[in-house]
Amino acid sequence: MTRKFYYGDFGESGSGEISANNKMNITSAAVGHDWPLWEVFIRSKQGLDHKHMGSLHAADAQMAIENARDVYTRRMEGVSIWVVESRHIHASNPDEAESLYDPANDKAYRHPTFYDLPDELKHM
Repeated sequence: MTRKFYYGDFGESGSGEISANNKMNITSAAVGHDWPLWEVFIRSKQGLDHKHMGSLHAADAQMAIENARDVYTRRMEGVSIWVVESRHIHASNPDEAESLYDPANDKAYRHPTFYDLPDELKHM
């Protein structure tokens, strides 16, 4: 059986202290040491993209969403929350950026340098 622990769940006195009896029962998973790391993305308004807000540890996706809501949307600024387990994110190596993006420079059709724009068009 898995028990979810939330902030303030420890201790019977409500002070957040862990009693001597509970110290023996709390495993490293209850404190979050074995919980996976989740990346949190929040969309602040309808129609806008999700922005990376930070990371947190949680036992599962539902707990990650609930904790992200509590941590990152305290003033009701979010309309959508995405959580992604960090181990599922793959990134390019910044040292290899030149070879990764270099092929795009030799495609002239991607750069509108051969178009004549009218003078009335100011914001392009």
